[in-house]
Amino acid sequence: MTTRSQVLDRTVAQAMSGLSATAKKGLGDPALAELVMIRASQLNHCAFCLGMHLSLARKHGVSELQLDLLSAWEEAEDVFDERERAALALTEAVTVLTDGFVPDEVYERAARHFDDVRLAHLIGLVVAINNWNRVMVSRRIPPGGYTP
Repeated sequence: MTTRSQVLDRTVAQAMSGLSATAKKGLGDPALAELVMIRASQLNHCAFCLGMHLSLARKHGVSELQLDLLSAWEEAEDVFDERERAALALTEAVTVLTDGFVPDEVYERAARHFDDVRLAHLIGLVVAINNWNRVMVSRRIPPGGYTP
């Protein structure tokens, strides 16, 4: 019998890791990448990914204040700059897709802060972390197992 922890094939994990690494590198801002991945993981209730990306965010210099207030980033106007806020809005829109699409104003807001290539990498990063969240939640992988 297959256990939940055996569900992900090594080749699938490598492909997902490749997308994650490429998108993060192409975004060019590791601290912002971690904020994006944490926010998506909060929305998806992925404890494993939250633990991992909170640890990585601290290593990339994300402030404790930003980490503490990330779930309320829209209200914490002085804590996140406009570029970060645009990325977080796009992260939420791509993650939730409640209307079946990303609203034009959210996309256009992000496009004002990211050129076409970086915007593509940002969207790729959001897609990648959403994939990881769904895999880890489906497998019920508990937090704390990540080691750099």
